[in-house]
Amino acid sequence: MNRNKTIRNTTHALLLLSGLGLLFSCEDRLLSADPEPAPEAVFEQLWSDVRDRYSYLELKNVNWDSVGEVYREEIDHTTSDTALFRMLAMMLNTLKDGHVNLTSEFNRSRNWDWFLDYPENYDQALVDRHYLREDHVITGPLLNRVIDSVLYVNYRSFGNTITEDHLAALMDRAAGMKGVIIDVRNNGGGNLNNGYKLASCFTDSTRIFAYQRYKTGPGPEAFTSWGEMTIEPRKEARFKGPVVLLTNRRSYSASTFFAQMMQTIPHATLIGDATGGGGGIPAYGELPNGWTYRFSATQTITPTGDHIEIAVPVDLRVDIDPDDEANGVDTIIETALALLLNRM
Repeated sequence: MNRNKTIRNTTHALLLLSGLGLLFSCEDRLLSADPEPAPEAVFEQLWSDVRDRYSYLELKNVNWDSVGEVYREEIDHTTSDTALFRMLAMMLNTLKDGHVNLTSEFNRSRNWDWFLDYPENYDQALVDRHYLREDHVITGPLLNRVIDSVLYVNYRSFGNTITEDHLAALMDRAAGMKGVIIDVRNNGGGNLNNGYKLASCFTDSTRIFAYQRYKTGPGPEAFTSWGEMTIEPRKEARFKGPVVLLTNRRSYSASTFFAQMMQTIPHATLIGDATGGGGGIPAYGELPNGWTYRFSATQTITPTGDHIEIAVPVDLRVDIDPDDEANGVDTIIETALALLLNRM
């Protein structure tokens, strides 16, 4: 057999196989590539999921069908990603809910109406400089300092974990004090378990502080039954004296739940401004184009039937006086001190 001819035939065969492999590889890539989801499909999934699982349409008197009609007309197959995101964000913002967000690789929608239209009633630098000062104690996330026989505690985020060791140290500090002030102004929430832990230091018995139910489908009656939410007393040392909780409109989500816990404790008083609300636990989802979203999927009411989604009110409304603030005085803290030291 001609050796050169054999080599040529073998080479041709290898090239043919290589070409076929390249062809099939390209075909596989073409067949496996998912088509870009249509903007209309992305819109419909988000709109439908909110219709089915968002828990506050009736409470907030939102006609979701009408909202859908308005924004559906603005979207078609030519809608760009940025325009689609803007439309979806505007649609979600009609819910006026701080727990509602749409997240893409280039933006995140948010609604801040729950605090923007209200007094700030908090100045972190003022608190640090004139009340906590440099000699305050850092008990984990619980910054604290004794002021005139009152233990002032500043907790900036329920996302910062409170441990049993932190509670033990705090209760040691509180022993013998005339009162305790817990300041959760500007605390935007976090892990509700930290609220349960902190409230357990001030209750002497199991208390039902709220009831909660979950949205199960479309329609105003599609909910689970109401379930009790309770706080339990801490097994170790607790503080049985008067407690004041300071809140403002930026006290949101877990801070609102914590405020409602403290409302049920007889020796606790809430001072400042109502919380910002946020009484719904968020549910999450992903759209066909990879964007993610969340919205409230539960309802929470007080034992008297009021929704804490709107706010938990205070017992004594106090705003910071601008003249006080200019002089390094926090009117709300001073009111709490006056109450605990019997100066009112």
